Amino acid sequence: MVIFLSIIIAALIGLNFFQYKSRKGHTENLTYVHEKLKKIIDAKTDEKLLVHTDVEQLKKILIEINRLLELNQKVMATYNKTEMSMRKMLSNISHDLKTPLTVVLGYVEIMLNDPGRGSEETRELLSKVHGKSQEVLELINRFFDLAKLESGDKDIPLKRVNMNEVCRKNILGFYEVLSTKGFEVAIDIPDENLYALGNEEELDRVLNNLISNAIQYGGGGKFLGLTLRGDENSVYVDVTDKGKGISELHKDLVFERMYTLEDSRNKQYQGSGLGLTITKRLVEKMDGEILLVSKPYEKTTFTVKLNRITY
Repeated sequence: MVIFLSIIIAALIGLNFFQYKSRKGHTENLTYVHEKLKKIIDAKTDEKLLVHTDVEQLKKILIEINRLLELNQKVMATYNKTEMSMRKMLSNISHDLKTPLTVVLGYVEIMLNDPGRGSEETRELLSKVHGKSQEVLELINRFFDLAKLESGDKDIPLKRVNMNEVCRKNILGFYEVLSTKGFEVAIDIPDENLYALGNEEELDRVLNNLISNAIQYGGGGKFLGLTLRGDENSVYVDVTDKGKGISELHKDLVFERMYTLEDSRNKQYQGSGLGLTITKRLVEKMDGEILLVSKPYEKTTFTVKLNRITY
């Protein structure tokens, strides 16, 4: 009997000791988690919580905490990228507004300081003022268009669109410019009509932007191609040039706000930097996507991909 009681007492003592060690281990783990989590948040690092434990509940909590940390890190990265983009955008738009406005003020000062000049010279100066004012207005309009697209305020109703007609109309609109500049033009539009889900007005704007971009930035190759094609699910419009192209380094950047291929803001390549951004947003609003493939000085192609309608 004494031996039996001794065994029971020893077992109880062992159980109490085990419970004590277990509670101590839990306390140490929770203290570590608290201190480590505080350090990660305060230092804004990308570390994760690593705790060796056999407690299933604690393992599940750690997994969810690490998921939250990963989500927070992604949100912060996106925020930082957006903030940097906005700063560059504001800097560039200030530059692009300042330049024509400075020129306008210069012309106005000339007219004010020399009231006796001839009517012909005055008309010439006023024509220059008008041109620069148009540049400023166009830039402001593009900026507000992009703001509307990104805020969701711009409604773009979608319907069945004949892509053959859209492509023909837009390439014909550049016929005189392309002829004057001596471009070789390659047009491949099938006889069979291809229909896509889209908005004709905004598609005109998309193609206008892409063709203008090809002429302005790819004009050195003196070539412009427009191809319309389709498969079972999609319709594709390819706009191609053989100019200076876009390097791998810049491919992911050309659709960003206020980005231009010439960071120097070289007069030859100067633009608002909003055209391709607006183009991308418009295509996305039509449930499509825009793709880019470029081999500098050989072939650069922007492809608009839209959902095909077969009925």
